[in-house]
Amino acid sequence: MAPTGVAIRDVREQLFIAAERVLLRDGVSALTSRAVTTEAGCAKGVLHRHFADFDAFLTELVLDRIGGLRLRAQGLRESAGTGTVVANLTATATDLFGSVAVAIVALVISRDELRTRLRAAGSKGIPLLTEAAAVIAAYLTAEQALGRIAPDADVDTLAPTLIGAAHLLFASAGNTEPPAMAEVTKVVAAVVGGVVSEG
Repeated sequence: MAPTGVAIRDVREQLFIAAERVLLRDGVSALTSRAVTTEAGCAKGVLHRHFADFDAFLTELVLDRIGGLRLRAQGLRESAGTGTVVANLTATATDLFGSVAVAIVALVISRDELRTRLRAAGSKGIPLLTEAAAVIAAYLTAEQALGRIAPDADVDTLAPTLIGAAHLLFASAGNTEPPAMAEVTKVVAAVVGGVVSEG
């Protein structure tokens, strides 16, 4: 049971989850404040009590999901030296690019004001994709230090290359079934296979 002291956070998360459901089911064009509050089963005024406007809500949604990505990054770095590099990256790509992440990237690309606010908050490039590339680069650097990635490998180029390829693969799958694990593994191996020294 959640303590009563986190009621405001609960409402925010409820609205975030509702927005993601609308995105997945109906697409970016259907995402409005009314659609979100209807999906969440609350009055429209609830959203505006917690956020200055709809773009502020969307900005907080994306920043919250980026925060979750950074938490998962620690687990990936800690996996360095275990399993295989390709398997670790395949699992991470599958986790990062669930259909919700692909939908959020589409949302960011479609809304100029949202991108402006995210950049003002410190997010660079294409939010979520840029942070995902940083996560992969940090992991590859850790593996490089352990000798499982070639010492001359350009991890700062490999990471965004892998993120771009994975994003295209998952975006092509749409909001139905994700690509098969074998397809993801094939993409990962194609990008990093040439620099993996072990595993």
